[in-house]
Amino acid sequence: MGKKLVMAQKRGETRALCLGVAMVVCAAITYYILGTTVLPLYQKSVWTQESTCLLVETNIKDQEELEGRKVPQYPCLWVNVSAVGRWAMLYHTEDTRDQNQQCSYIPRNLDNYQTALVDVKKVRANFYKHHNFYCFSAPQVNETSVVYQRLYGPQILLFSFFWPTFLLTGGLLIIAMVKLNRSLSVLAAQK
Repeated sequence: MGKKLVMAQKRGETRALCLGVAMVVCAAITYYILGTTVLPLYQKSVWTQESTCLLVETNIKDQEELEGRKVPQYPCLWVNVSAVGRWAMLYHTEDTRDQNQQCSYIPRNLDNYQTALVDVKKVRANFYKHHNFYCFSAPQVNETSVVYQRLYGPQILLFSFFWPTFLLTGGLLIIAMVKLNRSLSVLAAQK
């Protein structure tokens, strides 16, 4: 009876040890993936200075109004603000500026023009409701644009690294408990 109990205990310890090691390995792989994808985007983000923006004017531009340039077929919200003592063009996120420098906000649904127009009007009405709001600007003096929402801020970085850290801690605790259990069982067997 005692030998069967010891064999079952060893199998359980081996399985728990394998689980702990698998959790540590998964955490290491996740850290590598996040370190090569999210971390460089966070380090490249220049929009670090939080400031208060004051709405100056907004305008919804259609394709015909965009100076004859080739642009996508969707309504374009253009927002001009006063921030950090200067006038600036407001962009919804860092990616909005890269997609189209003439638009402050690009609607989510680009398939249907009327749905996109309703979305743009809703965002414009929200800006008129709140004339003062927080925005992010680049510390460079000659920068004439600000961002409403950072995609790659410290909160996103913290949230991204929370679960791998939790997984790593759990795996290390499981390994430590198995090792502690083995040493305590050896001590108990000696007495």
